[in-house]
Amino acid sequence: MRFFTNGTGLGALALTAMLLAGCASNGDTVPEASENELYQQAQEALDSGRNSTAVDRLEALDNRYPFGEHAEQTQLELIYAYYKVGDWEATRAAASRFIRLQPDHPQVDYAYYLRGLAAYQAGRFSLERLKLIDISKRDLGASRDAFQDFSELVRRYPDSEYAPDAQKRMVYLRNILAEHELHVADFYLRKGAYLAAVNRGLYVVEHYPQAPATRNALAVMVEGYLGMDMRDQARDVLTVLIENDPDNSHLSGDTFRPQYVNAKPLSSS
Repeated sequence: MRFFTNGTGLGALALTAMLLAGCASNGDTVPEASENELYQQAQEALDSGRNSTAVDRLEALDNRYPFGEHAEQTQLELIYAYYKVGDWEATRAAASRFIRLQPDHPQVDYAYYLRGLAAYQAGRFSLERLKLIDISKRDLGASRDAFQDFSELVRRYPDSEYAPDAQKRMVYLRNILAEHELHVADFYLRKGAYLAAVNRGLYVVEHYPQAPATRNALAVMVEGYLGMDMRDQARDVLTVLIENDPDNSHLSGDTFRPQYVNAKPLSSS
């Protein structure tokens, strides 16, 4: 056995002990228990609303018994536990992992649903309900993820019990995403970037055809084409707009930009 007989050695030993203690405090602090005991503790924590404790127990289960009797259910319930504590990133990561490892699991649709729900919640903020901030003007990366996740759920599992709710959320997200594209398009119009504005309007028409914003997207395209002096293209799009929404406010010279004055003559040859 080797002994440290000077201050340097004792200091190194003390430092090592501190580092080890620090590592231990940052690691798995759940007491040793059997797989069944940990699983029962996790269930009791979930049932009583102690979600942070449930996360701790489920993470311990996942780490200690990755191939145990409750391994698949542990992974699934860990997604839910992360969601309940509001850790949206961990929820999505755990759901993606479950989908990758258990693609044929009978409850994999639930993983898809929670993955989308986590992104949906991540895209919301407290002032939305108070109507103090227009959500469509913000960065909507998380909302796009949610729309894609819900779309994949509905496409893969149309008969899933979670599909109806996913479809309802998709309608909301679709409208928000379409409005966001119009805000960007309007910015481009004000900057004179007409081609970029046209492309944004076309994106709305192609990707969100059922959104109310689609008709305004046509109006954006008309103005963009007029800005580039592409009158034939403007006439074609304007004809579609008039046929589908003759009362659109953008067609009125009193309420919109000068290019729309005498819009109907523009539609004639």
